[in-house]
Amino acid sequence: MSSVLNTVSSLRLSRVYNSNNNNHLRLPTHSVLTPPPVSFTRRRLTIRAADTDTNEVKSKAPDKAPAGGGSSFNQLLGIKGAAQETDKWKIRLQLTKPVTWPPLVWGVVCGAAASGNFHWNLEDVAKSILCMIMSGPCLTGYTQTLNDWYDREIDAINEPYRPIPSGAISENEVISQIWLLLLGGLGIAGLLDVWAGHDFPIVFYLALGGSLLSYIYSAPPLKLKQNGWIGNFALGASYISLPWWAGQALFGTLTPDIVVLTLLYSIAGLGIAIVNDFKSIEGDKALGLQSLPVAFGAETAKWICVGAIDITQLSIAGYLLGAGKPYYALALVALIFPQVVFQFQYFLKDPVKYDVKYQASAQPFLVLGLLVTALATSH
Repeated sequence: MSSVLNTVSSLRLSRVYNSNNNNHLRLPTHSVLTPPPVSFTRRRLTIRAADTDTNEVKSKAPDKAPAGGGSSFNQLLGIKGAAQETDKWKIRLQLTKPVTWPPLVWGVVCGAAASGNFHWNLEDVAKSILCMIMSGPCLTGYTQTLNDWYDREIDAINEPYRPIPSGAISENEVISQIWLLLLGGLGIAGLLDVWAGHDFPIVFYLALGGSLLSYIYSAPPLKLKQNGWIGNFALGASYISLPWWAGQALFGTLTPDIVVLTLLYSIAGLGIAIVNDFKSIEGDKALGLQSLPVAFGAETAKWICVGAIDITQLSIAGYLLGAGKPYYALALVALIFPQVVFQFQYFLKDPVKYDVKYQASAQPFLVLGLLVTALATSH
């Protein structure tokens, strides 16, 4: 639903180029697939592209690959350091960035737990798995592919070996993948509403809203990602709030206090998103994108990042304590402590060199804190 939640090992949707220059060519109109139920206009999908034959384009290895030839495992996960690949289906999988799916899957788990109405029977397990497929592979895959599509100019600077800027996959194939994943996710959302017996299709509308948020995050004219504050908060909300809401709405009732609580938690998601901005400073500066490391400088942005993550979680712990749940509050504080240790050990020393190591070390404790909060709200 991610629209919607690049986290875990790589929780970042890459920055997009403000493509309002006139020195690029437009895509041929026949390259856009336009299913009847939902339609992007030709103008909105005529993103600047290189001059290629989009009907039949053979896969080709990138011209500039990471040092050392790259890793096949990284390629399948869709993270940096990926090996060159010519298999079209592996390239398609790479565009969906499977490494970004787990936070969405975990969000569904937290929402189901917070509902207080999930039972370990075959029906509820099947519903939750289907909701995870909707949130992760379908709608997060849609979001990541869409973001890479609008991001290819800046990727040509930061990561020229990625599938789209390198020409490893054709434009038609990218557009068709975007539509397939979007419509598949929305279709599953509608099915879940019917299965749950909802009078109002809340899961469908959450999926639709998250998909729209993903679009305006990456695409003109709004392109939320151009603003470091708004874009990163939208990213955090997509990875934390939306899948939680879907899981809770599927098994119970989504209440206003949970909406507020999860949006507050999304400030921590903003901090996580900032972690991924440091490695793109060069490209962001070149293309005029106001990421927080560009706007405030790397040193200040480091402290904004850790402050957003730590203060948010401490505030949630304070809320749980005030709500008469001291043991949950204490458990959350215990999970914050190792995150702070890893921040000083890795991130604050060098956010570019140690970004992956820091996220792999610290973020498991953050997502466990999400579950603690969800369990606290269910009682």
